[in-house]
Amino acid sequence: MDTAPVEASPPPPTRPGNPDVWVVVAAYNEGKRLGETLRRLCERYQNVVVVDDGSKDDTREVALHHRVWALRHLINCGQGAALQTGIDFALARGAQVLVTFDADGQHRLDDIERLVEPVQAGRVEVALGSRFLGGSVDMPRSRWLVLKLGVLFTRLFSRIKVSDTHNGFRALSRRAAQTIRITQNRMAHASEILDQIRQHDLSFCEVPVVIRYTEDTLAKGQSSWNSLKIVAELLLGRWVR
Repeated sequence: MDTAPVEASPPPPTRPGNPDVWVVVAAYNEGKRLGETLRRLCERYQNVVVVDDGSKDDTREVALHHRVWALRHLINCGQGAALQTGIDFALARGAQVLVTFDADGQHRLDDIERLVEPVQAGRVEVALGSRFLGGSVDMPRSRWLVLKLGVLFTRLFSRIKVSDTHNGFRALSRRAAQTIRITQNRMAHASEILDQIRQHDLSFCEVPVVIRYTEDTLAKGQSSWNSLKIVAELLLGRWVR
């Protein structure tokens, strides 16, 4: 994984919420959507970490305004790298359960507790959000097809049976977060995480969640061409290991 200098903000004020649960948000040029996401998160969670992945807009300023843990890559490294930076930061400060949450408002706040519960109860090490067990709002048919092909590829490539492979909404136990190391900087990290769950024999479950699509989030999402690039990155990553 590429490395980048990281800047960190002073610690945020103490808020209500379970101090053992840390929410990690990777953000790149999400200034106009991030504020509402953080407003909702900060109502319930004490420890929210935003990793600004070299944004060119006001993403960092928005994070600082909401007084969360605000980290910044001085250069853009990709979502996988940003998540690993946030996870390492949270682990160093004693996080027991780590939730990865999108910056753009696609994820529902109420679904966090559903993901965290089986991990906190000790039934599994990883809880994976699934829009195909839960639901989606305004998902185009083309996106549905790309995601379903991703499920098929992951079952063949990683040999792990899941219903939703490229959902960034997940909860990890402390042990799982320490075990999984994201080396794919960009979007291939989602499949890489599943690959490592199987390799390290980490117990997991899928939890129904709802993903909301908008014109903005679709514009920045994965195209079919990017999906092919993800496949190439995964195959190359496995070959060089």
